[in-house]
Amino acid sequence: MRPLADLARDLDAGRTTSVDLVEQALARIADPAGEGGRAFMTVHAEAARAAAAASDRLRAVGLVPSALAGIPVSVKDLLDERGFVTRAGSTARSDAPAAAADAPVVARLRAAGAVIVGRTNMTEFAFSGVGINPHYGTPAAPYERATRRRIPGGSSSGAAVSVTDGMAAVGIGSDTGGSVRIPSAFCGLAGFKPTAHRVPTTGAFPLSTTLDSLGPLAPTVACCALVDAIMAGEEPAVPDAAPLAGLRLGLPRNMVRDGIEPVVADVFDAALAKLSAAGARIVEFAFAELDEIPRINAKGGFAVAEAYAIHRTLMAAKGDMFDPRVLTRIARGEGMSAADYIDLVGARADLNRRADARTAAFDAVVMPTCVVLPPPIADFADDVFFSRTNMLILRNTSLGNFLDRCSLSIPCTPAGAPPVGFCLVGARDDDRRLLAIGRAVEAALAA
Repeated sequence: MRPLADLARDLDAGRTTSVDLVEQALARIADPAGEGGRAFMTVHAEAARAAAAASDRLRAVGLVPSALAGIPVSVKDLLDERGFVTRAGSTARSDAPAAAADAPVVARLRAAGAVIVGRTNMTEFAFSGVGINPHYGTPAAPYERATRRRIPGGSSSGAAVSVTDGMAAVGIGSDTGGSVRIPSAFCGLAGFKPTAHRVPTTGAFPLSTTLDSLGPLAPTVACCALVDAIMAGEEPAVPDAAPLAGLRLGLPRNMVRDGIEPVVADVFDAALAKLSAAGARIVEFAFAELDEIPRINAKGGFAVAEAYAIHRTLMAAKGDMFDPRVLTRIARGEGMSAADYIDLVGARADLNRRADARTAAFDAVVMPTCVVLPPPIADFADDVFFSRTNMLILRNTSLGNFLDRCSLSIPCTPAGAPPVGFCLVGARDDDRRLLAIGRAVEAALAA
């Protein structure tokens, strides 16, 4: 994996070309010994080659729209691309009409010069943090792949593996309860979830219209910041790292470490110690509002209610084609009434007002992205293990979605070590500030 800035410098200096980068990515996708067949749903080989050649011609005459120009990018299978069926990881949508237009984020990436190499695999309809897809296969996380095939995290499973395996320089995913940050943590990447309304979700097949957001999975925080700016329609720039000395980082005493594996606890504690030594103030506090969220969501929450509204017609016609575990989760929404949903909207608004006040003194709230290492794929054959572990994996990241915050996962360990993510949660609409803080945290953890 190479950061986008390094690739852009090589392109500018003539040390490589977009055609070379894209051919390398396509070769890795096509390698029968690799994960490409499980990581990608569709490969745009000829279109990517044509786009790369066009990018090189434009660069030769000084037309470079952004630092992403000429660089291979993957997009999750729930994003519309003109002329392609948006299957959202499901066989039940294989005969849906092809998209008439690119999703706005896809159009913005193309305008910035990105070369889209293909559409990545995902949990069916994005409804799990595990990353398993019984229809199209499950790519394995890099850690111990040769001996124990572990889950990549979901739902943006293929997006993460496409980056770790050099099949794309950055992957675009969605995040409703952690679907960018979880696979980033399990695959040793940086992953950014923006404040939900900041990046348009038009043209992205929804899971929850309230909680859905779109974000990048990439080698570094700076890569995430560049791609996030492009997706948000802003100037394609990267914020400078914030000064780490004096930053106040709030660490909840409650919930976020429950059920933590010893190796994750050791790595997370070591990360906190590094940040403290670098001058950050780690302040433990009781984040009481977190303990209310499970009760508020007891009837299923936004994802269940809104997914049922989205899928109920397709379920009636083709429910037998759904992943049974996904079908069961969506079907819970049938039991939620309009009054339940209205109560949920009000309870969330009230809790978020109080949570905002509780954390106002902090520059960011910190926690482990996931409290466990990625378990072996084979262990998820057991339904009880699947349900329990899926909820545990999603627990910390889903807090940021419910609180309507921006959030970032950063690797805590070097390549080859057990993958642990360090999660920062920023204030609503404070996305660029959180990315600046994330750059400082990333540098301190890598020192």
